[in-house]
Amino acid sequence: MKLLIIEDEVNLNTTIASFLTAAGYLCETVSNFKDAIEKIDLYEYDCIILDIMLPDGSGLELLRYLKLNKKNDGVIIISAKDSLDDKLTGLQLGADDYLTKPFHLPELAMRVAAIIRRKKMDGHNVINIDEWLYIDTIAQRVTIHNAAIELTQKEYQLLLFFVVNKNRILSKSAIAQHLWGDDMDLADHYDFIYTHIKNLRKKILSAGGEDCIRSIYGAGYKFQVN
Repeated sequence: MKLLIIEDEVNLNTTIASFLTAAGYLCETVSNFKDAIEKIDLYEYDCIILDIMLPDGSGLELLRYLKLNKKNDGVIIISAKDSLDDKLTGLQLGADDYLTKPFHLPELAMRVAAIIRRKKMDGHNVINIDEWLYIDTIAQRVTIHNAAIELTQKEYQLLLFFVVNKNRILSKSAIAQHLWGDDMDLADHYDFIYTHIKNLRKKILSAGGEDCIRSIYGAGYKFQVN
């Protein structure tokens, strides 16, 4: 799952990113309004952590921009301003949650997980595919026919990305951006995607799972289920 952290306080930005990266998220960071707009225009995020007070603009204006452009990214506002008006305005503009500074990082992580669960997984912690594949998104545990399988972090994120977008064609570019974010700019081809998909498919089949990953010629890949 991919997050965007918009926070101008460098130490807090870095601390949030480090904590959520350790929790298994792919984190991208910006510290101002201009860079945030650029990111929002280019990519989609599972959740945006948004500071209201930015050096060159307002986080509330970013919320208006998201709404105007019909973006469905989850949003948590973080702000030192414990103002009821700010909370109400943010929520009215489409924010999913509001957290007042200072806050505990585990609480932020729990709220991020809750938003992703609600928006992407119908409010459930465990995703069930046709009674053979189960993904526990809290424990990051995958079982096939009740037996746990060992996946790398990238393989787990790839499988989760496929499953929450089941029966949809995902381009190689979309997969790369979701799994590698800014680091994708360093790559000049998508061979590594094929390698991760091949390894993931092999582990699923070895555990007795179904071969649901379809290669769509010229378009990308699809996790096809009934």
